[in-house]
Amino acid sequence: MPYTKVKPITILMADDDEDDRLLTQDALAESRVLNELHFVEDGVELLEYLERKGKFADKEVSPRPGLILLDLNMPRMDGREALEAIKANPNLKGIPVVILTTSKQEEDMVKGYNLGAASYITKPVTFDGLVDLMKTLGKYWVEFVELPSTFND
Repeated sequence: MPYTKVKPITILMADDDEDDRLLTQDALAESRVLNELHFVEDGVELLEYLERKGKFADKEVSPRPGLILLDLNMPRMDGREALEAIKANPNLKGIPVVILTTSKQEEDMVKGYNLGAASYITKPVTFDGLVDLMKTLGKYWVEFVELPSTFND
């Protein structure tokens, strides 16, 4: 059996709902996905984190994510605007962004993919569903997807 090197990645979740953030954190722990999880509460904080501005200036506190989980409906700057800004920035556009939202609107899905989202997932309604989702996401993004080493800067 060939040796497979599994390297945890940093996951950055942008979601204004504290309950959703806590449930996702619990679901990752429950699914035994061993990734570092960081949170921001809106699109403005997401861009500040990614650009290491303000309270996110220290890269030890805000390591570059290998994956962004992005809610669409947030205050100040919503997920659509944040995704557009990320994909327009040459230093950030390579980071995979998975839209994780309650919106089932076809228009949001089409726009998300057109802006460069790697995936569009509707948030599960149960905790067990969220655990299953986190297991699958963890397995896919950690074990199968190969990300460039420049993501570790």
